[in-house]
Amino acid sequence: MTIETRTIQPFPARRTAVVTGAGAPRGIGRRVVRKLLAEGWSVAAADIDGTAVEEFAAELSAELPAESEQKVIGVGVDISDQASVDAAFARIDVELPQVVSLVNLAGIPSPHSFFELTSEIWDRVMDVNAKGTLLMTQAAAKRMVDGGVGGRIVNTASITALDGGGTFSKTGYAAAKAAVQGLTRGFARELGQYGITANVILPGPIDTDIMGGTLTDERKEGMSANIPLQRVGQPEEVAGLIAFLVGEDSSFVSGTSINVDGGKHMH
Repeated sequence: MTIETRTIQPFPARRTAVVTGAGAPRGIGRRVVRKLLAEGWSVAAADIDGTAVEEFAAELSAELPAESEQKVIGVGVDISDQASVDAAFARIDVELPQVVSLVNLAGIPSPHSFFELTSEIWDRVMDVNAKGTLLMTQAAAKRMVDGGVGGRIVNTASITALDGGGTFSKTGYAAAKAAVQGLTRGFARELGQYGITANVILPGPIDTDIMGGTLTDERKEGMSANIPLQRVGQPEEVAGLIAFLVGEDSSFVSGTSINVDGGKHMH
């Protein structure tokens, strides 16, 4: 199906955003879910930890006004497994309004050095970070095309893709996140005819648990040494950018990589 792409496509009032990686209490995903709910979206909060997102969704549902048409559900999904992805979207189709946006935040780090990087570790890192992004986007994009109003895809890479590694994640993670950048450009090029945009964010040090545990003041100081803003970022700051990229105001932004790193990498 091809839609008219020479005009801005308005989103339906009742619309759904799918957000992966929403299980961690201190993660970016939960901030994104709350932000999008506040902006009128219904949300599928997805994570491999189904129990965590179901409890989170129940908490949010209780906060919604009784008369609200918005819905939020928690969906357990292994994004690296096709059958699991298909089952997750089958449930979303039944329980939520039309899917208009997808935020791929789920990912795993890899602290293994170059000579420690086994085939098994490589496969797992690539499966979750790169293949998972592909599978989720294929499923969501099919629904966006069928919906006929375009859509938004936001992927998550890392400034590690630019550095080749960092203080925690190293070569395998850098390669996987660089692959996410390439995937995003492919999505933008091939899905643009349907009014679907695709962009990728590259967070720098963000105060979440993916960095190998809660950041101490000493670790924050070390990570901030080469950042012009002289601090690490907060999950809410990333969520704000994502909310813009999935909204109607970003309708002519596509195929773009945006660093969220306090000015560490300038281009």
